[in-house]
Amino acid sequence: MALILVLVFYLPGVQFLYTAAKGAAPKNTPSEAQEGMGGISVPENMPQTGVDPEITGIPEPEELSQPHMLTFSSYTLGKGDIIGDIAARTGLNEDTIISVNKIKNTRLLQIGQIIRIPNQDGIFYTVQKEDTLESVAEKYNTTASNISTVNELFSGVLSPAASLFIPGAKMDWVNRQEINGDLFIWPIRGYITSNYGYRVDPFDGTTREFHIGLDIGAPLGSPIKAAMAGRVSQVGYSDSFGNYVMITHHSGYRTLYGHMSVVRVAAGAYVDTGQRIGDVGISGRTTGPHLHFTVYKNGVTVNPVSLIKP
Repeated sequence: MALILVLVFYLPGVQFLYTAAKGAAPKNTPSEAQEGMGGISVPENMPQTGVDPEITGIPEPEELSQPHMLTFSSYTLGKGDIIGDIAARTGLNEDTIISVNKIKNTRLLQIGQIIRIPNQDGIFYTVQKEDTLESVAEKYNTTASNISTVNELFSGVLSPAASLFIPGAKMDWVNRQEINGDLFIWPIRGYITSNYGYRVDPFDGTTREFHIGLDIGAPLGSPIKAAMAGRVSQVGYSDSFGNYVMITHHSGYRTLYGHMSVVRVAAGAYVDTGQRIGDVGISGRTTGPHLHFTVYKNGVTVNPVSLIKP
């Protein structure tokens, strides 16, 4: 026969009753659960992890956390809208909105432009000839089943150039910085005297030429800084750029700094972002003291303005 212990404790106006059978642990079910008032009873077969569920909560059911079929809603950009704010309001990552809408430069978004808002995070991926569903899943740390569910695939065979939505995936950080225009810092404090693109030759005033970089005016001797970390690949002199420095960066980028009065780095040296590499001068073909700054991507010039932090 089990021995029943009944202990009654008294405090003014309060009574505590504790009842237990010898050799059995006391029940700890909230009274609200017993009375049907919204409490929660922990299942008897729940794994004992040593963690109090009342403090940490109960894990989300697996079926609610699985990727689901991709759907979209639309949003019309208004005055002052930026991708970061839209992402925060919709509960999505910036990468997701950028990828889904194939945005190449977030600074060029227009008021009234309509963008798509997906119902889950992820990015689009273009299938390559050698890809399999399993290899794509492994690349983005997900499962073939998840990709199939989201994209409603009825076969594991992928067609080259097809577009797949990869749930939970994020963009490469370099691509994101390119699109947001945050890849480089300004190499010098000054003012733009000539932009990237076609211009009239400043020497003869009539010939139209393509200017492959930015001219940034500044006083003689002003410090010139590396716009991004990299390896100094060339230091030299040319009739056009005068004393110049070329830095090779990651992801196919190179930067050229021209018209220096003093060069402060040597070829082969590694430089950090913001490190002083030279001084403003008037060497080479120039009408006054300034820095000529060119950015190359895989050997082709690009507009530096679209890649420099504001």
